[in-house]
Amino acid sequence: MTSEYVVLYKEGVSLGKAHAAVKAAGGRIVHENEDVGVATVRSKNPEFTTDAMGQRALEGVAHNRVIGQAPKAPKKAATTVERTTGTQGKVTVAGKPSKDAEPLADLQWDMKQIHATNKGSYKTEPGDKRVLVGVLDTGVDGDHPDVKPNFNKKLSRNFTQDIPKDADGNELDGPCEFKSCVDPVDWDDNDHGTHVASTIASPRNGLGMSGVAPNVSLVNIRVGQDSGQFYLQPTVDGLTYAGKAGIDVVNMSYYIDPWLFNCADNPADKPADQLEQRTIVKATQRALDFAHKRGVTLISAAGNELIDYTKTNVDETSPDFPSVPGEKPYKRTVPASCASMPTEGDNVIPVSATGPSTRKSYYSSFGNGFIAVAAPGGDKVDAPDGKPDDRRGIWAAYPERLAKERGELNSDGSPKVPNIIRSCVDGKCAYYQSIQGTSMASPHAVGVAALIVSKYGKKDHSNGGLTLNPRIVEGVLRATATTTPCPNPNTVEYVWYRLTDGKWVKNTSKQTCEGSKGRNGFFGNGIVDALNAVKH
Repeated sequence: MTSEYVVLYKEGVSLGKAHAAVKAAGGRIVHENEDVGVATVRSKNPEFTTDAMGQRALEGVAHNRVIGQAPKAPKKAATTVERTTGTQGKVTVAGKPSKDAEPLADLQWDMKQIHATNKGSYKTEPGDKRVLVGVLDTGVDGDHPDVKPNFNKKLSRNFTQDIPKDADGNELDGPCEFKSCVDPVDWDDNDHGTHVASTIASPRNGLGMSGVAPNVSLVNIRVGQDSGQFYLQPTVDGLTYAGKAGIDVVNMSYYIDPWLFNCADNPADKPADQLEQRTIVKATQRALDFAHKRGVTLISAAGNELIDYTKTNVDETSPDFPSVPGEKPYKRTVPASCASMPTEGDNVIPVSATGPSTRKSYYSSFGNGFIAVAAPGGDKVDAPDGKPDDRRGIWAAYPERLAKERGELNSDGSPKVPNIIRSCVDGKCAYYQSIQGTSMASPHAVGVAALIVSKYGKKDHSNGGLTLNPRIVEGVLRATATTTPCPNPNTVEYVWYRLTDGKWVKNTSKQTCEGSKGRNGFFGNGIVDALNAVKH
């Protein structure tokens, strides 16, 4: 049986020696990233891992399985009561927008929270087209009417290939839609990447809503599968491409693993799994370093596990994808030394999520010294009754094709589920959906970072764009955030309800915020502020 692996070359070793080592271990290179020394290898040798680690030119081996999951909000059942802007009835907003806001601006409590409005940062600094923002995600619908004006198709790349089934024969990405199972660079079969891109930079074009930085350019750097899973090799390739293509800021709203936390020597893991986790950390860090040294500001979601990343936790979700038939996740204790990647990588800015009340969202992971800043990510149960309401989620672009495929539209095109809304102006329509997650918080911080580069960046002579040292970008992002202290008392019992089988089921979680007013585990240095970041 042929297996596929990701192999990490030792730093400084020549490619010739690395190639010879792979061959000696019984492997065949099918893809190689020469910039950071990472290769995808296939082998029929059942002892490939052992034999490869016996080669001096090789430093690590990991099964090339799908790693990570872009969180997706569950879709609610169809209902006849649908929200519109200001009244009940069809969720279609038509007509000319006002001169002060986009048609759906009243839904955007998130932009108001960070002062990304016409009276705020839009007036002072709406962004510069020369600033390039890379969306490392499941793809971007480049034809969405509220994405297309800012979408840079020429620079966009897809580093993935669709995989119809996993090792157990279960559907993963499903049937391939395109030749060679490679989707176009303006395609998103998942919806996650399009939502992220829209939050960052939907334009002020009189349709729907606008993003944090409505004038900057969006570049799809696809590293995630249709299913929402992620591979190690595409992630490494995407980051190195960002460094070489002159990307200014990247958004990474996912974790890289089959392991939620990568541990170097956890006794609960087999030796081969320990090696795999060490390889994931080392390979990812090389790619992060490569991008950071070339001017890329790295921003990532903090995670939706409701846990403190600086404490010992229990992981029951890993490995989350079978590299061999029958492999299942198992329970293990993980100390704080274990790393969730890329969020806990060096030079990465982790972002926690807030709700409309500015409280830390109930689902958002946290940790003093881990969280850099907070940003709106949505909290649909941020209310006294703890019951979900889509108005408290983050609204952003949604591919019409997916709405049709998923049966979410009526025959006249109007949505029949409450977490989707349609905006139409002069016969042109676009769809938007409400989601919550730290995946939604991270792009708000990315948008502010893009505004910082727009305001203070210098001309990049290599590509004619703008550039700014990532350390300066991070410094401004942190320094201009709205200081938000821990709640008092600092241990919060979150209470929320989920509708299950027609009954409201109560859920609770106790979470403790540690740290000072200026830097703590819930909010880091504070909630990002687009206006503060660019007003001087």
